[in-house]
Amino acid sequence: MKLKQGRKILRYRERLDQPLGFNPFVFSRSFLLWALLGLLGGVIAGLYWIVLEFLTHQIAFFQGWLVIPVMALGGLLAGLIIHFIGDPGEIHLMVNNIRFNKGKLDPKNNPSMILSSLLCVASGGSLGPEAPLVQITGSTGTWLGKLFRLKGEDLRSLSIAGMASGFTALFGAPLGGSLFSLEILHYKYAVEYYRAIIPAFVASCFSYLVFALIIHLGLGPVWDLSAYAYSGIFEFAYAVLFAGIGAILGWAFIGCTKIFKVAFERKPLPIYLKTLIGGLLLGSIAYYFPITRYFGHHEINTLLSSPYSLAFLGGILVFKIIAISITVTSGWRGGFIIPLFFVGATAGLILHELFPSINLSLAVVSCMAAINACVTRTPMSTTILLATLTGFGHFIPILFASLTGYFLAPKTPFIGSQMKKQ
Repeated sequence: MKLKQGRKILRYRERLDQPLGFNPFVFSRSFLLWALLGLLGGVIAGLYWIVLEFLTHQIAFFQGWLVIPVMALGGLLAGLIIHFIGDPGEIHLMVNNIRFNKGKLDPKNNPSMILSSLLCVASGGSLGPEAPLVQITGSTGTWLGKLFRLKGEDLRSLSIAGMASGFTALFGAPLGGSLFSLEILHYKYAVEYYRAIIPAFVASCFSYLVFALIIHLGLGPVWDLSAYAYSGIFEFAYAVLFAGIGAILGWAFIGCTKIFKVAFERKPLPIYLKTLIGGLLLGSIAYYFPITRYFGHHEINTLLSSPYSLAFLGGILVFKIIAISITVTSGWRGGFIIPLFFVGATAGLILHELFPSINLSLAVVSCMAAINACVTRTPMSTTILLATLTGFGHFIPILFASLTGYFLAPKTPFIGSQMKKQ
């Protein structure tokens, strides 16, 4: 009996020799750097969004046939900024720099990116602010890393965390934004740079808080989908079927982009002439289909709540794909994720018009997930982002749709560096 008591006393003494305390990592330099980067990213994103909203409301005053000269002028001014200040590059260059340039994103072209993207997005281009924000906040991460003499994977991780903070601020989805910043950099089907996942989470959370404080962001979904009730195992088959249609649209967008890329590169032109031509074409489309103007952040709700005819929805679908392709290839700056979500939402509405018995929310969210996963090859983050943005609480149908779009994607990815090995 005394022997057992003695053993218990020894066990208790061993436990007391290891007193409880805070994880020192919480107060480490690394954590503070990630938090500081998130705070900076949230401030940058908040200021960018305020200026973008102001410019958008001022330029939106011009409607009707005036959208054609206004968008042409916006394209010309953006092109002149790029020509004289410097070419900030596109998402392809950003992915290449993270993967092949030791994770360094050069901040010297941020003034050109900020000014040109603000003009392009505010004047009505079919590209959103997500790519410019990711570029700006990612390069801020690189700058902060160099300031504190970080090298190797530590510097790359801070750049990726900066990217995540910008993406999160716009979408209001810290988990989805963090995963997207890693998943967009993957090689084939392998997600790389997993060491950056905790830095990305920390920076995203701090960025979200600051951005929400600046613009008074709420916690609800951005796009209002009707209530969805699970009705049986066949719902997954429907999700895969709808996703197949979304993947077809992803192929159509990639093919359309290649056609316009060849057309714009057939004859060497200064960047400001390309953006001017792009503005004329985009303005013409916006004149006949006003809802195709802008990148879709507010327009998706308008689309879901308006009683458009089937023929008009078909026109919106075709010309929105053309508008995004023109915007991408004519030198306009911005990101194509939200515009692709708009195309997917239009496809879901068309399916519901053709077959009223299907669930509208399931059709819309499945098409949205599939087209984005097909083009960007990011099924995990697409699933989480859409669940957050739409309030569609059932992850599994969205995941089925995202994976369908991912596996039905073309052999050659739209972002070319996703097929290259580091």
